[in-house]
Amino acid sequence: MSTNKKITSVGGSDKPSNTNSNYTFVPTEENKGKATQFRMFAVLLWLGAIVAQVFAIRMFLSAVNSEESPINAWVIGLIVLDLILVFVGSLLWKKSNRLDPPSEKNQFLFYVQNQLGVIMAFVAFLPLIIFILTNKKVDGKSKAILGSIAGIALLIAGIGGFESNMASVEQYTEQTRQVEDLNGGNNFVYWTKSGKSYHLYSDCGYINSNRTNEIFEGTVAQAHEMKNITDLCDRCENRAKKANEVAAPILSEENTETTQKDTLK
Repeated sequence: MSTNKKITSVGGSDKPSNTNSNYTFVPTEENKGKATQFRMFAVLLWLGAIVAQVFAIRMFLSAVNSEESPINAWVIGLIVLDLILVFVGSLLWKKSNRLDPPSEKNQFLFYVQNQLGVIMAFVAFLPLIIFILTNKKVDGKSKAILGSIAGIALLIAGIGGFESNMASVEQYTEQTRQVEDLNGGNNFVYWTKSGKSYHLYSDCGYINSNRTNEIFEGTVAQAHEMKNITDLCDRCENRAKKANEVAAPILSEENTETTQKDTLK
C-alpha cells in the first residue's frame, strides 16, 4: 500500500536512526540551544507580567485613595497585559520542555518544571486579587467586578500554563524503544497537523484520508516537539506486530541455515 499525500520530512539534526536496547534519549545540541532561548524569553515575559501586576496594584490603590472608581482603563489594561505576558511565556516554556524534557528521577522538580506556567499564573495574579478583595475602602460591587476580571485572567493564564502531556526523558526513551521494536530498529514515524497520534505507516487509514493533504515524517522526539503527540496509533501497532510475527519464523529459518553452513565449513 502507498499514499498519495504530500510527505514532508521534518528538518533538524535529530535524524531517524537505528539504536539499541540501551538507548536513552538525549536532546541534540541544537534543541538544547532552542530550549534555552525559549526559557529565557519565557522568564523575561513572566518578569514583565509581574511588573505589570505591580503597576496594576499601584493604579488600583491610587484610584482608591483618590476616592475614584478602581474600575478604570489603566487597571483593566494592565490586567490584560499581565495575562498576555504570562500566557505567551507559558507557551514558550512548554515548547522548551518538549525540546529538552526533564527527568522523572526527581518527581518534585519534574512536576515543577512541567507546570511552572501554572505557578507563574498565580504569582502574576494572586497578589492583585488579594489587594482587590481585602481593601476596605472599595465597595462590594467594585470588588466583585474587578475581582472577577482578575480571577478570569488567572483562570485563563492557568489553563494556558497547564501541561497535560508532561514530557520527560524517560517517556521519550520508552516510546522511542517501542517504535524501534516494532519498526525494525528504526526511530521513524508519521503524523499530521490535526492528528493526536503518530504512526508507523504513511498509508495508515487514520492519516491517509481526505482530512489532510500533508503527512509529516520524523522521529518520535520530533513528533513531540511539533505537535506534542505522545500516543502511538493502535492500528499501526497491531499491524507492525502481525508483520513481525510473520517475519520471525522466516528470519529464524535463515539464521538456522546460515549456522548450518558455517558449521559445515
